[in-house]
Amino acid sequence: MTRYETLLQTLPAAPKTWLITGVAGFIGSNLLETLLNLDQFVVGLDSFATGHQRNLDEVRTTVSAARWARFSFIKGDIRNLEDCHRACRGVDYVLHQAALGSVPRSLNDPITTNATNIDGFLNMLVASRDATVKSFTYAASSSTYGDHPGLPKVEDTIGKPLSPYAVTKYVNELYAEVFARCYGFETIGLRYFNVFGKRQDPEGAYAAVIPKWTASMVNNEDVFINGDGETSRDFCFIENTVQANLLAATVVDPAARNQVYNVAVSGRTDLNLLFSTLRKALLNSGIIYEKEPVYREFRAGDVRHSQADIGKIQTLLGYEPKFDIKQGIEIAMPWYANFLK
Repeated sequence: MTRYETLLQTLPAAPKTWLITGVAGFIGSNLLETLLNLDQFVVGLDSFATGHQRNLDEVRTTVSAARWARFSFIKGDIRNLEDCHRACRGVDYVLHQAALGSVPRSLNDPITTNATNIDGFLNMLVASRDATVKSFTYAASSSTYGDHPGLPKVEDTIGKPLSPYAVTKYVNELYAEVFARCYGFETIGLRYFNVFGKRQDPEGAYAAVIPKWTASMVNNEDVFINGDGETSRDFCFIENTVQANLLAATVVDPAARNQVYNVAVSGRTDLNLLFSTLRKALLNSGIIYEKEPVYREFRAGDVRHSQADIGKIQTLLGYEPKFDIKQGIEIAMPWYANFLK
């Protein structure tokens, strides 16, 4: 039995109170659904800057009424310290997911990205420290590797940031390390690699590639590939990401705390292969897409290739990804097909 399988059995027997910031977002709402189904108590904080009420409404339909009653929602902004203090009261574990993602968004509006991702992160650190929570797990990013060309990416070796967004996520890690040194407040950062799955927003200018392309295919619109299609990513299904968060939050080994970990599957999928994989998965859902992709210029701030070394998180947290990209897409595609009708 894996460490995660053991955790799934033991958590319901001793319910804790969890705070999820960004709870109405893609990752936050999936964490909420999992924790409620494990009979945990959950406090959610969200400003709806990028999250959606529909995500919370959908989670409500997937859990029992008794479990939904264990959820308390606070509409608030992590840029407001009092909102953070209010959310942290009585909380055991913090899963800090709230942020403004997207490299292009940060290039267009670095001020707001900085205010949310750095000021907001610092507010959450202070509030969590003051509330003496048991653990603080935060969403870091693979963008921190910047221009370092080495593959696979290893946690201790990074390059120069390529975007304002990457700067903010690196500063998060620096603040987390300083809080451990100065206040004895230990954290765990999870460097996400291209997470995808149900409730990932396919709409808007900053939509991630999988939901954006899927929406275009469902609507029989052109799919645009930035560059030659050989750019590759380590796509990580949402269930793997949820596993990493729960393992990180509950780990008791001192050697595993105050660390940063890659969260991925240690695979590489180029954009041309992703296109054909999505088209085939849609065909299995009864949707035929016959157009070929449209190639255009490379996008500013993007790295050429990304692949994670996951040895550290496997060794120290017991993480074992259960889904590769093909399996994840097959599971997520019916949700997208239904959502985009």
